[in-house]
Amino acid sequence: MNTRKYVKGIARLLPEWSWNIDLRKPLTSFNPTKIEEHREQKETEPVYSVFDYNAAGYEEKKQVAFEDCTQYITSGRVTWINVDGIKKSEVEKLCNHYGVHHLLVEDIISIGQRPKMEDAGEVIFCLLPMLYYNVNTGEIESEQVSILLGKDFVISFQEDPKRDVFDPVRERIRIGTSRLRSRTADYLCYSLIDIIVDSYFGIIEKINDRIERLEDILLLHKREQATLSRLSILRREVMVLKRSISPVKELVQGFIKSDSDLLEFEHEKYYKDVLDHITLANEYVENHRDMVMNLQDLSMSQINLRMNEVMKVFTLLATLMAPATVIGGIFGMNFDVIPLAHLQEGFYVTVGLMLIIPLLMLIYFKRKGWF
Repeated sequence: MNTRKYVKGIARLLPEWSWNIDLRKPLTSFNPTKIEEHREQKETEPVYSVFDYNAAGYEEKKQVAFEDCTQYITSGRVTWINVDGIKKSEVEKLCNHYGVHHLLVEDIISIGQRPKMEDAGEVIFCLLPMLYYNVNTGEIESEQVSILLGKDFVISFQEDPKRDVFDPVRERIRIGTSRLRSRTADYLCYSLIDIIVDSYFGIIEKINDRIERLEDILLLHKREQATLSRLSILRREVMVLKRSISPVKELVQGFIKSDSDLLEFEHEKYYKDVLDHITLANEYVENHRDMVMNLQDLSMSQINLRMNEVMKVFTLLATLMAPATVIGGIFGMNFDVIPLAHLQEGFYVTVGLMLIIPLLMLIYFKRKGWF
């Protein structure tokens, strides 16, 4: 789901929120249930898929009913339930079955939550953004992914199945010799978080390509005005990327610092590897932000430099015309006795002075290197 469209939809439901609001009057017409109604309109019917596996084998089922999801969780096997589509009633039913606290349920169904990790005792809950680069609009879109880790099970919630990035994890489950098949549920949780974090680098690479193209346009083609607006848009997208992935570092650190029995000590090194990846991603984004700001400064500097060049030409022309203006003003005064006024050659002498003096000034300016 596009978070921006969702927020715009909420804004349309609150017409009384405006700059002209009178703070002395209560918003008696505001109805909080409108937000809930809007969220229900955005809900989609969930699609359940299940992986149940251990080192000996695996079972995979797609588009199963809710009742079929609950029968797989058995001791000695790891069950992964993936839910594509968020519907409040279905999320509550599934979470209630596994004893998930209602506050965590609210986090799952509420869009736009800050990435976080919470140890709720019997389960560990985390949510983080899954990012996509829209090549048509050039914007970064995101959806919220929620993950529940319990004893021998992992439940993941996604908004849009078309943007799923978990296929590499599914392929590893299908391979009997993969490390994932012989590990516990927390390793599966790590694998899901790791694949999401790795997908950030694809977005970062596309942002880097856009920065390089704009840099070439700015330096080689001197199109400052056209580039400046595109740089502003790109800077906004970089800030969106930074705000999205920066808190993920705290999430991963939460797994490393946790002393929950659901997390195996031997898997801590894998979460530290994810921490290295998200730290690197944050550094890339910070570098890209600095690059965009530097390009904006360069663009403004080039615009100012070109403006200065234009003003320099105008100033030079005005300076060269100044002697002619002074001479014309002197000989145009209404006095009876003016030198050269009654001579036959007076006009030619005056015009000659008007031409010779600017020419001498031009030679002087050239030798001084002023143009």
